[in-house]
Formats: sequence, structure tokens, C-alpha cells
Amino acid sequence: MLRAISLAEAFKYTAKPNPVVGALLVSKTGIISEGSHERFGENHAEINAINNARKLLGKSFNSFEDLTLVCTLEPCSHFGKTGPCAEAIAQIGIKKVIIGALDPNPLVAGKGIDLLIKNDVKVEVGLCQELVKEQNKFFFFKHEKMKPYVTVKIASSLDGKSHNKDGSSTWITCAESRNDVQNVRALYDAILTGGNTVIDDNPRMNARVNFEVNQPKKILLSKKNNFDMESNFFKNAEVTIIKETNIAKVINSIYELDHCSVLVEAGPRLVNAFLKTGLVDELIEYKSSEPLGKNGVNWFSKNTTIENLGFKLESTCKIKSDVKNIYKKC
Repeated sequence: MLRAISLAEAFKYTAKPNPVVGALLVSKTGIISEGSHERFGENHAEINAINNARKLLGKSFNSFEDLTLVCTLEPCSHFGKTGPCAEAIAQIGIKKVIIGALDPNPLVAGKGIDLLIKNDVKVEVGLCQELVKEQNKFFFFKHEKMKPYVTVKIASSLDGKSHNKDGSSTWITCAESRNDVQNVRALYDAILTGGNTVIDDNPRMNARVNFEVNQPKKILLSKKNNFDMESNFFKNAEVTIIKETNIAKVINSIYELDHCSVLVEAGPRLVNAFLKTGLVDELIEYKSSEPLGKNGVNWFSKNTTIENLGFKLESTCKIKSDVKNIYKKC
């Protein structure tokens, strides 16, 4: 199972918004084949493991009935972009399946196991379950909490400022921190920002990384209509524009778009609107070692701190001259 979890991890940027899944077919003497869910819309891990094993039938093993399937997540039982894996497993003749965790998706949620059992397949569930859930924390969160995992990201000066009052451009954090943000973005299904940010900063807000990634979808929260559709934010991107002002309804709209996670990158007004709802699950702060001074705009009011907004510091690390703090909801 640990090997299957390791196989799945390699595709965390390309399988999303699907969960990552790893699978192995094993005999009494060792591993026969391996498979992962490599890309969204393509074969699931179990099917890849079965297809890889077919090439060895009559060489490394004589019958699929002699093999045990080990997979990190419950095999699916419904038709989506691919066919039901549980049905394929039963049809090929596999007689035993060991599963890490039940799939929280209501379309599956035990139905895959039921299908296997009805076809006389012995099933064991729960091996390394917590590791599987942590590996797919956004996917499990969405289906268990019925909302996307919401993270706010801010870049702050040493004195808690966001940007200059006069609108003049300045980098708050170092280049290394800005590079780290790209890796954070790559993990999320969607990135949300506000109209003022798009107009004032002309941001790209994509994941500029040196590995293959399903780029996060872009969400623009604004009632404005005067956007330059040739600006960076709209280039080569699928953008959803939401005009709703009720943040709780906005988050529900993101859930209905089938996003498991969303990264909010915006100015102080919109960031605080999200934080005050109590519906934000994580806050990532990149803090500079340099102050911005009196010309800067505060991220938070004088009487408000991140802790007072219901968060506790979970981890902190240095990124050259900056500090990256990760806060989780209490």
C-alpha cells in the first residue's frame, strides 16, 4: 500500500480535480504490475495496472484469479469520463482487493465495494487510510464538508502592509517567495481574485512551474464590466466571472463548479471579506523582512490579527529574507 501511495503522488498536479490513486497487482511472489491515475480524464490506476499485467499473462503469472489488487482508493462504480473500474476488476477475474480508503464521493461511496462483493471478490478496507486521506485532502474535504477547501494567500511587508496607497508598484517579497507561490498555485483547482486586482495589477495568476500541471481555473469575483479581455488574466485561460457579493454564496458556487479547492489571491478588502465569513480553511502569509511604511495599505485593521480571525499558526519557514507562515482554521 505504501508503494501504491508513492506511485499516486507523482501525479498530484495532473490528476486534479480527481484524486490521485495508485494500484498494484501482486502475486504470492511479488509485484506483477503497477498503475496510477496519471491525468484527469484518462484511465484510472486500477485499469492501468490491469493493462500492464496483461502483457505478462502466461509469463509472470497464469491467471488473474491468482493475483490481489492493492489500490489506495475504492474503485469507482459509475460511468464518468471512463468506465467503472469495479466492474472491470470483477470481469478480469481478480478475487481479492485491498483498499486504502473508501471514496467519499456519493457517486461511489461504498458502491464500488458492493459491486465487487456481489461478484465474489474478497475486499479488505482501511490499510493506511489516514495517509490516503491526507494525500487527497482537498478531495475528501469537498465531499465530507460539502464545500471547497478555501485558502487565502497574502504577501505582507514587515509592518503588515499590502501595497502602496498611491498605487505605485513595488515587490513586497523576494523572488524566491514569488517562485514558491507558483508551486502553491499548482496544487489548487481554481484561483480567485477581484476586479480591482485584475485592473490595477494586470496579473497572470497561473502556475508558472517547470513541470506538467493542470492549470487552475480562474475565477473573477466582480460586478465590473470594463475589463480588457486581452489582459494577462484572460489570456489562454478559462475564466468564470461571478458577480455575487455574498461570500458564502460565492463559495457555494465554486463547490457547484466541482472544484475541490480554491486559492484566493486578492487585495485587503476582498481578503477580509472572505476571512470574516469563517469559511476560510487556511491562510498562507509570505512576510517580508522590510517595512513598507506610512505609504502602505494595511492588510488588517489595527485591532485585527490573523489569530483573532480564528486561525492558529501551524508551520513557519524561511525563504531567503522572507518568512512563510501557514495558518489553519482553529
